[in-house]
This record gives sequence, structure tokens and C-alpha cells, in this order.
Amino acid sequence: MNNSFIQIKNISKHFADVKAVDDVSFEIKEGEFFSLLGPSGCGKTTLLRLLAGFEYPTSGNLLIDGTDITALPPDKRPTNMVFQNYAIFPHLNVEKNIQFGLRKLGLSNDEIDKRVKDVLLLVKLEGYEERFSNQLSGGQRQRVALARALVRQPKVLLLDEPLGALDKKLRDEMQLELRTLQKNIGITFVFVTHDQQEAISMSDRVAVMNDGKIQQLSVPNELYKNPENIFVSDFIGETNFLKAETKSSDGEFINVSIEGLGEFKIKNNLNIATNSSDVVCSVRPESMMISKVKSDWDICLDAKICQTSYLGEMTRFYVEAKGIDKIITVSSQHFDNQSFENNECFISMSLEDISLLNKK
Repeated sequence: MNNSFIQIKNISKHFADVKAVDDVSFEIKEGEFFSLLGPSGCGKTTLLRLLAGFEYPTSGNLLIDGTDITALPPDKRPTNMVFQNYAIFPHLNVEKNIQFGLRKLGLSNDEIDKRVKDVLLLVKLEGYEERFSNQLSGGQRQRVALARALVRQPKVLLLDEPLGALDKKLRDEMQLELRTLQKNIGITFVFVTHDQQEAISMSDRVAVMNDGKIQQLSVPNELYKNPENIFVSDFIGETNFLKAETKSSDGEFINVSIEGLGEFKIKNNLNIATNSSDVVCSVRPESMMISKVKSDWDICLDAKICQTSYLGEMTRFYVEAKGIDKIITVSSQHFDNQSFENNECFISMSLEDISLLNKK
């Protein structure tokens, strides 16, 4: 596997005074399912369009498999793109939609027929050759768009929020299908989404973007458990932020005063400065425990339930905890809103589940 299959070197893209992509550098491995994740306007789609050749960078270089593609037009790049709106032709049936563009490659009729047959099998649309787009479901139309992109046998498939128009159930099904498809054909997928769950469930690695920059690039589990800043911690899942102040350091651990709770030794993964009030502690709702009796965890607080939300697989509790001046969110699979008398409870957390982050 080529670990530097796609190289993005100091890429910037400016639209007038707006820095849509701001001096971004990273690499994507060959055969990787790689996601660009972030809110609207963060620069992820612009970066994808730069890879596709639909935009050209203000500065920097793009390389695929060792070839500089920065100035190449889209049809000269080893890429193809799948859009959210499918972009399939309503006046052509499935077979002709997939064939479209192959004629320009100078392929024989036999080769075209073979490629179309193979890709229809790959995306599970065999038997649908004569159907038109108005005779297909949303998921089937998306498969046609995928087939049309894959039939040209690109080295890299670029996907711009391809599941955004689907309902949740179909979206979940297509996530699994896309992931399976990518592993079966083995080419590199670069996938753009604003959906955190979609990115972390499908990807080998994820680059989280905001304000035109990469905030963190890592495997999904690392992004979730060890965020490098407040934006990533808040954007990837839900979290509770607690006011804090660092004190002295002892090697890999640092003494941290958490407002209302006391002083504790916390692992200093990000080498945060001592004697600083420009920090917060982050703790995930599901890493905390809600209980009827006091626990022996590192921190255990008296609390009162203010509100609950039943989510099917779990219940989310919103609680007021002694010493904390904000509502804390705790998730539990074991209790529901009928479990506690007078809404009184205890919430507990382990020090190893608390992340120390800089405010900026």
C-alpha cells in the first residue's frame, strides 16, 4: 500500500477575501476510505473540488500516485466524482446512463458492454438496465451514480455528501453498502460529509475541518476519545465541558483544579501548559455513570434530574450536580425516567475519561 498515494501540499483556495481552504497539508493512503468532515462552509467540498479539478488552488500542489495533477483538467485526472443530487440523465435508461462517457475513451463495444455488466453486478443493479430514473428509488438512483463513476475505473473516487438526500433508514443501509463496495474494489475513496456518525462509522481515517483548516486527522476512535481541541471534542459526538485550571505538572500527568469538584491528576496528552486558566475539561455523557447509590469512582456527585430524553437504545439524563454551575448530560442504558425517586441520583466519572483541552 502506498501511504502517500494522494499528497495535498500547502493547498490554499481563496474566493476574494474568503480563505475557503487555508494552507492545508496531509496525505491519503492507497485503498483508504478517507473522510473530510466538518460543518457547512468549513472548506471540505472546496477541497474535494480541488482534487476533482473543478477548482484550481490559489497556491500549493496536489499529487496522485506521484503525478502532479494541480493544473490538469478534470478529464485528465485519475479521479471521478459522485454528487449528492446523483446527476443522472432522466431521458436515458440505467444502461445508457452508465455507458455515457465511455465512448469518448475509444473503447470497443465489447469492452463497454463488459464494463457495464460488471459494474451493474458490483452495485447490485443487474436486471435494471432498461429502467429510467423515475422508476428507481433514491437508493437505486444513487447506485446508478456510483456505477457511472466506477465504470471508468478511476484510481480515486470522490464523493460529495452522496447520501444526504436519503432518508435515515436508507442512508444507514447505503453506508454499509458503500463501505463494503470500497473494500471489494480496493480503490481510494475520499468522502465528504457533515454527519459525524456517518464519518466515524465508515472511514479508515477522518480529517475534521473548520475555517478552512484541518483541526485533527486521525482514526475515528482516536478522534472521539482523544480530541485535540474544543472544536473536535464538541463536533464529534456530545460532551460536557467543565471549567478548569492547570497547576503543577508531574511528567505525563498534570494537576488540574476542576471548578466545584477539587484538584485531580489528569493525563496531559496535549502537553498543556501549567498554571493556566485557558483550559477546559471534557467528559462524554456515556463515559459517566448515573446511579441510585454512591459509587467508588474517582469522582461521585450528588445530583438531581431536571429532564430526560428516551432514545430507544438509551435514556439521556440532564442533571444538576452539586458543585457544577451548569446542566450535565449523562447517558444510560440501564435506567429510564421512572428509575429514580424524587429525581435524586448520583453521577460518577473516572479521571481517565476526562480530556484536558486548551480553550483556543
